[in-house]
Amino acid sequence: MSLSVKTPGWLDWHPWPAKPVLQLPDGAVDAHCHVFGPAAEFPFAAERKYTPCDASKQQLFALRDHLGFSRNVIVQATCHGADNRAMVDACKASGGKARGVATVRRSITDQELQELHLAGVRGVRFNFVKRLVDVTPQDELQEIAERIAAWGWHVVVYFEAQDLPALWPFLRRLPTPVVVDHMGRPDVGQPADGPEFSMFLQRMQESDKLWCKVSCPERLSLTGPQALRGERRAYQDVVPFARRVVEAFPSRVLWGTDWPHPNLKGHMPDDGLLVDFIAQIAPTPELRHQLLVDNPMRLYWPEEA
Repeated sequence: MSLSVKTPGWLDWHPWPAKPVLQLPDGAVDAHCHVFGPAAEFPFAAERKYTPCDASKQQLFALRDHLGFSRNVIVQATCHGADNRAMVDACKASGGKARGVATVRRSITDQELQELHLAGVRGVRFNFVKRLVDVTPQDELQEIAERIAAWGWHVVVYFEAQDLPALWPFLRRLPTPVVVDHMGRPDVGQPADGPEFSMFLQRMQESDKLWCKVSCPERLSLTGPQALRGERRAYQDVVPFARRVVEAFPSRVLWGTDWPHPNLKGHMPDDGLLVDFIAQIAPTPELRHQLLVDNPMRLYWPEEA
């Protein structure tokens, strides 16, 4: 797969995002974003399932400042596999304003884990979405989780809603906090109080180590409206799902832009309008402060929380 040719149909991020109307609380954290390459400096993994555009740390930090965030949590992109150099480079360049979530293999050494920790890594990501990665066996993931628990890290998991029942016994065994990406990708064509999403909320009720990112409405929405052309009440069909989580578990929710929005097919959202989406799912200043400041600081900067 060529390093220089993007996957056909690839959508680059929005070039001129609006300035959000929503005033973010001081110290707000974008708790889910990525860097891609640049490929000339940090080549993409040979085993990747897609080739993205470049999305550099300088561009990420410029967006952070434009949107009004203070910090970032940079999640290892699947296009880089277990080569964490681009993410680590961005964390080191941030002046302490970024933390990282890495992808690691069983073969990682204790010294390499220490180096990642010193660079700002505070978690590892387990991806179960087969169209994006070749899924790693659960015994290997369990071993990794047990090793990173000693560092006070957590596990981030990405799966689709129909996979939760089969994954739940494994997730319950993990010895760390477990952060679910994008609400476990619910089918928002079903009722927010229907059996599928209620099962997810029941799992959060059962385990206080389970956290949830109420992010990526642009991936989940079926009917919109899209966060484009000044639309400040976007993705209405996602709102009931995210708001249920925020209001039921205000101390265990996170939010992130998902910039630069890998593998979107239908449209590329305006990141400024995505920030305005937060007001629909966390309608009070107190809920927004927990979502954007208190919770990510406790998980990623506990020494400052």
